[in-house]
Amino acid sequence: MFLFSNKQCKKLLHVALNKRFVFILFILIAVATAWKQYVHGTYNNYLIFKYVFEHSLRGVDLYAEYPDEYFDSNHYGPIFALIVAPFALLPNAIGMVLWNIVNVIVLWLGIYSLPLHDKNKALVALTCSHEILTSLLSFQFNVGLTGLILLSFSWIEKQQEFKSALMIVVGTLVKLYGIVGLAFFFFCKNKVRFIVSGLFLLLVLPLTSALITDMKYTVFAYQDWYHSLVFKNSQNVTLGSMQDISLMGIVRRISRNPTLPNTPFLLGGLILFVLPYLRVQQYKFKAFKLMLLSSVLIFTVIFSSGSESPTYIIAMIGVALWFFIQPSSRKAWVPSLFVFALLLTSFSPSDLFPRYLRENYIIPYSLKALPCVLIWFVITYQMMTVNFEDYSD
Repeated sequence: MFLFSNKQCKKLLHVALNKRFVFILFILIAVATAWKQYVHGTYNNYLIFKYVFEHSLRGVDLYAEYPDEYFDSNHYGPIFALIVAPFALLPNAIGMVLWNIVNVIVLWLGIYSLPLHDKNKALVALTCSHEILTSLLSFQFNVGLTGLILLSFSWIEKQQEFKSALMIVVGTLVKLYGIVGLAFFFFCKNKVRFIVSGLFLLLVLPLTSALITDMKYTVFAYQDWYHSLVFKNSQNVTLGSMQDISLMGIVRRISRNPTLPNTPFLLGGLILFVLPYLRVQQYKFKAFKLMLLSSVLIFTVIFSSGSESPTYIIAMIGVALWFFIQPSSRKAWVPSLFVFALLLTSFSPSDLFPRYLRENYIIPYSLKALPCVLIWFVITYQMMTVNFEDYSD
């Protein structure tokens, strides 16, 4: 016997796809993950973030190691001190919960700003909820950053160029991934306003760090940030790191050759990435633009040696978008590839996945990236061959 009748199932589905339900679910995930980590004392990343603000106040190096305060080191831009300040001033338990809540709200706003039917927005959000949980357990800014990228796309669509530029510049100054929002430039109606807004914000926002320090310290902090990122990249490409979950990482780890350079992969990836821009006649179709957004989100992660498991909230939003904008006549392999991504990319870090496979194959060979890599190549092919006039959401 079925536990629910068809009528009850439809009612439950209607509730699950409701905008408010998704919002409440996001908040619950944010609170639960923060509280769990606080109770177990596993919130090192949050301490790193908190001390970015405190170290800025004290005028000390933001990128040095401070083993008495936390392990590892900070790799976010100096402006992050201002962003994290309201949370850092609070007791840890409250600050952590609010930090996660703000991140999921930004992502929720980003998803619901997209030019999709509300049902598809909810489906994108729900299918990525486990990846959100994975990222929030590490207090990662990637959740909020994904929201900023989505908002940068949507506000270009709505001809709100200043807001779009603001999302891109803020995202970039905190974590370089934010710069990918520039990929939507060719969809911008008022390109001059967008460029002027971006240049203005790029000149002004970095200086806001001086509000809690001074200008000399701020200038040196940005120089230190650059050096820290260069050093971090050299650490990422080692075969035993928890980073480099990327296309390059797969090849390096399967071949057992950590010296393989990123450059050939990046050049090849960039060539494939820009090819769809040649199809100017497709720019007017919403599905083409959403497909490019999917490509951007996945490309950002699979071609970065700094990608780690919590980074994949960015890519999985792209995967979900790709799947839910496919036409109703989608071929059988499309849902199969989507399910493959859910299983291997989203669920492989959790206890829902066999531990033996995770520890002996998924992690050692960066296989979490594999479904996203395959889907990105499919997206590129579709963007080069499909007439998006036939697509609908």
